[in-house]
Amino acid sequence: MSDAATAAHHTPGLLTRIAYGIGGAAGGIKNNGFDYVLLLFYSQVLGLSAVMVAAALWIALIFDAVSDPVVGYWSDNLKSKYGRRHPFMYAAMIPISVGYFFVWNPPTGLEGMGLFGWLLTLTILVRLMYTLFEVPQHALSAELTQDYDARTSLMSFRYFFAWVGGLAVQATLFAVLLKPTEEDSSGIFYLEGWNTYGLLGASCIFLAILITSVGTHRHIPHLMPPPAARKTTPLKVIAEIWETVSNPSFRALFIATMFGLLATGVSATLNQYINTFFWGFNSQQIFGVTVAVFLSPALALFIAPIAGKISGKKRAAIFIGVLAFTIAPAPIFARLLGLLPPNGTDELYFTIVFITVFDIALIVAYQMLAAAMVADIVEENELKTGRRSEGVYFAGISFVRKLAQGMGVLSASVILATASIVPGMRPEQASPESIATLGFWYAITLLTLWTLMLISVSFYRISRDDHEKNLQALAEKRAREA
Repeated sequence: MSDAATAAHHTPGLLTRIAYGIGGAAGGIKNNGFDYVLLLFYSQVLGLSAVMVAAALWIALIFDAVSDPVVGYWSDNLKSKYGRRHPFMYAAMIPISVGYFFVWNPPTGLEGMGLFGWLLTLTILVRLMYTLFEVPQHALSAELTQDYDARTSLMSFRYFFAWVGGLAVQATLFAVLLKPTEEDSSGIFYLEGWNTYGLLGASCIFLAILITSVGTHRHIPHLMPPPAARKTTPLKVIAEIWETVSNPSFRALFIATMFGLLATGVSATLNQYINTFFWGFNSQQIFGVTVAVFLSPALALFIAPIAGKISGKKRAAIFIGVLAFTIAPAPIFARLLGLLPPNGTDELYFTIVFITVFDIALIVAYQMLAAAMVADIVEENELKTGRRSEGVYFAGISFVRKLAQGMGVLSASVILATASIVPGMRPEQASPESIATLGFWYAITLLTLWTLMLISVSFYRISRDDHEKNLQALAEKRAREA
């Protein structure tokens, strides 16, 4: 039986799924840092304008616009004794870890344009190095198995560890590293805590990449080989990439991912503002919410595969998405209408904890299903073009993730400006009108973006039956060629 046929009927073992999934922790830690607390650290703690933080992320996108498709195409076509994906993963370990450490450890006294230059340089470095890891590692999911449900399981483990890894490091930041004082009850202005956070995050990123690279190394001989040598030119490469990404189902997921991750960028960037300014939580309460949310990816690890198996990935993703994204802004609107207990009460705190745990479980389950849907496009594209382009597809998703991150920070900075929340302001200094404005535009923005995301997902075309037909057609084609 050929490698392709073997992969089609193979379900990776538990250790392989765990090893593959742990790689997601690197992205969870990096994304949590950049999405949730980068703006808070550089703007509120270091005093850099929120617009300049957003500008640094946007300028870095220029490099991402080139690096993502280049790495994707390169890893699809690389010929080496270590396969197509692993050389990139090994090469990324040290540079991304070192770069991430220095993001949170700028030189003492650096401010203004000097601080902006530091952030910009490190952002570009971290993103470029993370691309070297993420795109090939993500592409492995379509090579380790071609089974419809096994791919959902692989992605479920990846997103489970991404959320758990990111949450664990962030919980440590607020529970242990940031020390509250009488003048700063939240503890967010304790600089040494942020410095140690950088060291912890960098160390965990290094370990996650090492474990997933070594843990999947033994599968290299059984992964898909690179295409046969052929004459290429820059124009032909661009034409092949364009042909690949023109797949209708990929376009639907690309646009849906853009809206979804833009919402995630807004939510993540403003998360601590909502916790501290809107709900009035202190660092210990934020830690409590973060610890409770550890239940969410564990629930999603069961919800996503079961829902995908029962209803198919597309229907399950839409149903779960509608449920999740209706619940998410509900507490904000309820507070604005005076339907929730006042800030500082246990009733409010536990209400928010319960809703948050349940809602994030659904959001993670949706992300697991959507990621697995990308892998199923690979065989359809191979039938049409004769090329397996896992790297190019996941490079597109990687790029839109970074694009949405930059747009999310920019949108969040606009919301903060509209609410008159300026750098250095403490929660107790904000007026009730500013807090209400923050909550209103936060909720409206998320609801709008999530609705657009689900409309886009509805245009995805590949069902379970379609995938099985693609596998059968490919098997027949390979048999003829052999």
